[in-house]
Amino acid sequence: MRRTFVLLAAALVTGALALPPASAADEGFTIKDPRITESSGLAASRQHPGIYWTHNDSDDGAHLYAVDGRTGETVATLTLTGVGSPRDVEAISIGPGDQIYVGDIGDNLGGSWSHVWIYRLPEPKTLKDATVPATQYVVTYADGARDAESLVVHPRTGRVYIVDKDERGSHLYQGPAELTASGGNVFTRVADVPDLEATDAALSPDGEQLVVRSYFGAVAYDWNGGRIERTGRLSVPFLGQGESVTYTADGSRLMYGAEGEGSSVEPGEVPGGGAGGSESPAPAGGSARDDDGDGGGISIGKGALAVGAAVVALLGLSRLRRRK
Repeated sequence: MRRTFVLLAAALVTGALALPPASAADEGFTIKDPRITESSGLAASRQHPGIYWTHNDSDDGAHLYAVDGRTGETVATLTLTGVGSPRDVEAISIGPGDQIYVGDIGDNLGGSWSHVWIYRLPEPKTLKDATVPATQYVVTYADGARDAESLVVHPRTGRVYIVDKDERGSHLYQGPAELTASGGNVFTRVADVPDLEATDAALSPDGEQLVVRSYFGAVAYDWNGGRIERTGRLSVPFLGQGESVTYTADGSRLMYGAEGEGSSVEPGEVPGGGAGGSESPAPAGGSARDDDGDGGGISIGKGALAVGAAVVALLGLSRLRRRK
């Protein structure tokens, strides 16, 4: 048991040191808006550098918030019309033509709803509070209702994909080539996403890499035309209840977010170490999986102080165990 604690402490140190020094544009920020208490999705703006779109989980109405990544302040609030009353908004993604897609796809009742919804609206050219009409799409799954918190839009084709949330292992679902607002849109399972209870996902700006995150880890995939191929685990900053991930607009980093008032958004490595980080490859012939079964690693992104605190805590737990 003592050896396990020592190894975990070493892993925390390694994860912290793996991240390169952050630039002013992507060093992370704290969401300061007191209205944002359950940030469940995150999308980097394509039109407004340094701006991130987010939303609350539920009970907040049809609102989107534009948060400045340099200050953490909300610079615009969009109120969506034409979408009824959202039930469980869990994801946001930006597709071709600067179209924002919002996934009202959560189902905390374990897949009891016969359908869920996706909303689409153009990203505004000017950042100011506004009421914006949105198109609503009805979504069902070919193999029955399910809970989901992850939605991505391919940046070239505009096709929408959903990753369900399943503690036994998640799955990638593909939507129709084009969504229709006049009828149903059936999503079909096209790939397994094992070892993860997915809470969000992100496609790289070039559409070549998929990242799927869980509460405490993340896994990278080659997109491969939707026939995803796992490439390895990614170190994830520990933020509490991890709920969101997005690529920066230039694709150089991943940004991870969490729920809670005053929650933080922190940078992390991209697949292949494009931001100076290193990817943990999966072993040949199998999938990489941490001891906690959550498919990825945790890194501490605030430097030696956080690392030291984590090591002290771990060693303290080790001593307590030896005394028992």
